[in-house]
Amino acid sequence: MCMSRESTPGDIVHPEPSVRTLAFYLPQFHPIPENDAWWGPGFSEWTNTAKARPLFPGHVQPHIPGDLGFYDLRVPETRQAQADLASRYGVEAFVYWHYWFGAGKRILERPFEEVLSSGEPNHSFCLGWANQTWTGIWHGADHRVLVEQTYPGPEDDRAHFEHILPALTDKRYFTVYGRPLFYVFRPEQLPDPRAWVDRWQSMAQKAGLPGLYLVAEVSDLLGRGPKFTDVRAAGFDAGVYIRLPAEVTPATVLRMRLGRKLLRMPERYPYARQPHSLPASLRRENLFPCVYPNWDNTPRSGRRGLVVSGSKPALFEQHVRAAVEQLQDRPHEERLLFVKSWNEWAEGNYLEPDRTDGHAYLEALARATRGLP
Repeated sequence: MCMSRESTPGDIVHPEPSVRTLAFYLPQFHPIPENDAWWGPGFSEWTNTAKARPLFPGHVQPHIPGDLGFYDLRVPETRQAQADLASRYGVEAFVYWHYWFGAGKRILERPFEEVLSSGEPNHSFCLGWANQTWTGIWHGADHRVLVEQTYPGPEDDRAHFEHILPALTDKRYFTVYGRPLFYVFRPEQLPDPRAWVDRWQSMAQKAGLPGLYLVAEVSDLLGRGPKFTDVRAAGFDAGVYIRLPAEVTPATVLRMRLGRKLLRMPERYPYARQPHSLPASLRRENLFPCVYPNWDNTPRSGRRGLVVSGSKPALFEQHVRAAVEQLQDRPHEERLLFVKSWNEWAEGNYLEPDRTDGHAYLEALARATRGLP
């Protein structure tokens, strides 16, 4: 078994992870002019996180950060501390959510641009294009359009590609077989996914890259059918199957509906005891698993939110071990395990330490990916 090369005499030597773990990373935790205008001065994701309150018996809210506190992502020491934690527990790379709304419109770009320009922290990263219209969902106003996602065409694709090219060629950028990984959040919303893939691969090769490793999200949050099923047909190299760890059965649906009707509870399901298997319609696709520590977006949406209740580090560890097992017959380059997320505090899915569980979820991830008991 391969051991970590970063140990020094007297350290406990841990096995290297058997998979390549990537965690989605939200660059939202700092004030920006747009949020100040929409929601008031100083608004960030911490605003929703801190104001959350329990909405039913046993509902744990608010979630309070532990080691890192209520940080500001404009602070380099914070970004370094996050990278140090990720490296310690075997998270190989962050997938930074990246916003390009078309015609050069960007938002929340400062943290990543500072990571890129400063060369610090020395931790792998890649970009995930969050190609979705922004609405007022954080305040229960999901019909209010804040920034519209547009697709102006090939020239805009070229401007987008050239904008991120310095990141793609950075030595820290996460690659698969030498090809930079680029993640697309809503492939089903691309006007012509196959044409988009072909353009981006062509631009990458003309820029001197060996191509891109393009990954499409296959969203099937409650198991009612995936939104995108054409991973191979559209030319993507792979997809990531995204499904909440919710136990959705006739019994849990009935309880959820009664709770909403009688007690005005949010939509609520128990954390699944067993990981979900792929639908038969997707088994021919090249899909990677994604694991969730938890889910609770009531800090954003209140009683209109969705809660997966009963998560424990031990249950999360079972899900990670099952995902690791799914990947063992692949070459190591493609043993990609995605975690949603590193720091989505207002959606209740985060690996960062909190005041309740400390490092327990990180420790569960490390044990499972390193094959430790």
